[in-house]
Amino acid sequence: MAAPNVRSSSSFSRNISVVSSPQIPGLKSGPNGTAFISSGIRDLDRILGGGYPLGSLVMVMEDPEAPHHMDLLRTFMSQGLVNNQPLLYASPSKDPKGFLGTLPHPASSKEDKSTAPDPDQGESLRIAWQYRKYLESQKNSIDDYSNDFDMRKPLERQFLSGRPIDCVSLLDTSDLSVAQDHCSTFLSKFSRSSSNIASIGRIAIQSFSSPLCEYSDKESDMLSFIRLLKSMLMVSNAVAIVTFPPSLLSPSSSKRLQHMADTLLSIKAIPDGDKELEKLLTGYKDINGFLNIHKVARINTQVPVILEAKTFSMSLKKRRFLALECLNQAPVDGSSGTSYGTSGSCSSKSGALDF
Repeated sequence: MAAPNVRSSSSFSRNISVVSSPQIPGLKSGPNGTAFISSGIRDLDRILGGGYPLGSLVMVMEDPEAPHHMDLLRTFMSQGLVNNQPLLYASPSKDPKGFLGTLPHPASSKEDKSTAPDPDQGESLRIAWQYRKYLESQKNSIDDYSNDFDMRKPLERQFLSGRPIDCVSLLDTSDLSVAQDHCSTFLSKFSRSSSNIASIGRIAIQSFSSPLCEYSDKESDMLSFIRLLKSMLMVSNAVAIVTFPPSLLSPSSSKRLQHMADTLLSIKAIPDGDKELEKLLTGYKDINGFLNIHKVARINTQVPVILEAKTFSMSLKKRRFLALECLNQAPVDGSSGTSYGTSGSCSSKSGALDF
């Protein structure tokens, strides 16, 4: 009897588990067997093609004049806790648990108070009502994966109490052995030993190379830690996001950290009182900072993700909800720019500006 043919996998294919049905909360299937978890920012999920791929390392370059990397951490952590996903948080603070009190709360969706249209109002109104109900059903399905977060409202206690949260202080550690042990123990719970994904882990490390840490002058140790963390993530059902200030590292170490990232982002402060920039950009007064996308993770594929822009403005809609917008040149009529989440693309009448 002839032996059955065994189909071999390509050398660049990661061991990504196939998401079983029913799908667990906070996980979305993508092409080529890739699974995504939400970044906590819907606009960023759309820009990246679905969110952060499972098993990937996200690096965020900080700007000392713009603390908006904290917003990326907060939404990432809150989204995991809302979906009941275990969390490991490490920071160079004396009490990292205190940071949990700054996490934002998911926005509450308004109750549907619409009623069926009057038959006497015409066929067009009935079709419009059905289309509205369809859009609302689509929005509810998105809420199972990602949420809009109110940056001014703290996360309620019900999402914190009883949840698997591990907080680690990097302040008094002379080396990274403590952080390494915590990450290794944490990720061992999410190993891809089976084809079914039972749970998803999230790791958030703030200001990794901060001068407050005693190991900040040991750049070789920091590079080894990130290399080890990435290797553990590749065989785990987890995602790690690490922020670091590149200006405090040597150029070679900073470049090596950026190279090891699967997804590489950076935060840039908006100049105060820049009259030329104010004339150039729409909605300048509402912009808090800029988000630059340098690299997008490619899991199980060699086809790059084509971005419509690489630089996006960060603003708070209604002073509460974090939004990303394409940078559009100001039109002659003075109308404002469009949200990436609502438009899905940059303005066709003006080009994107990359800083």
